[in-house]
Amino acid sequence: MSLQIGVITLFEPMFAALTELGITGRALRQGLWHLHNFNPRDEVTDNYRRVDDRPYGGGPGMVMLAEPLTRSVQRARAQLGSQARVIAMSPQGLPLTHDKVITLSQSAPLIIVCGRYEGMDQRFIESQVDEQISVGDFVVSGGELPAMMLIDAIVRCLPGALNDEQSAEQDSFANGLLDCPHYSRPPVFEGREVPEVLQSGNHALIEEWRRNESLRATLLNRPELIDVARRAGRLSAADERFLASLSGV
Repeated sequence: MSLQIGVITLFEPMFAALTELGITGRALRQGLWHLHNFNPRDEVTDNYRRVDDRPYGGGPGMVMLAEPLTRSVQRARAQLGSQARVIAMSPQGLPLTHDKVITLSQSAPLIIVCGRYEGMDQRFIESQVDEQISVGDFVVSGGELPAMMLIDAIVRCLPGALNDEQSAEQDSFANGLLDCPHYSRPPVFEGREVPEVLQSGNHALIEEWRRNESLRATLLNRPELIDVARRAGRLSAADERFLASLSGV
């Protein structure tokens, strides 16, 4: 059964990048997932199709109105099922992680709400939204790009979405660590050589090198992930010995 994803957005054409291109486009054509767009402007009847208004208490910007957003969620639930989980893309949410992506890829239908302007009426969030998710500590013009990132990450995890299922298993964060460096042809580029071990054909040594380089990259760039992996029991005695050898890095 394909994963059903509904998106509540004022800018439906943006999502063509997911439905027509790349891995997500191919997965959609394979029937692994399906996208349903719901525009809040379709839920209002005034001549201007207004979905925002000035905030109570004053201040800059506009606030998305609770009523058209609520009606959009209700329309989406009617189509996708009452069990659909409603997610709002928001800097108020918990940071997105690989584990969360895996969970959502195995979940019931999803409804993703893309905010605009200064934000969404809090009463809509409290009454209709199951959880809020953030893709980072920065601000963009709306929730569409974060929603597209979330959907892309989810679709990659669906069985059959990738030509090589090991690609997902070896991605950064799949095992709690950053990925190792990768090389392709030619063997020498601008004086820089591909590591000899990768050309050796010795698969055991190659796997050891990749694991160690993954540990090295994580320690240098995201050292907090080493602590998380250690607490989760994901580091072997060999891993710990290699990390200890990097103490001077």
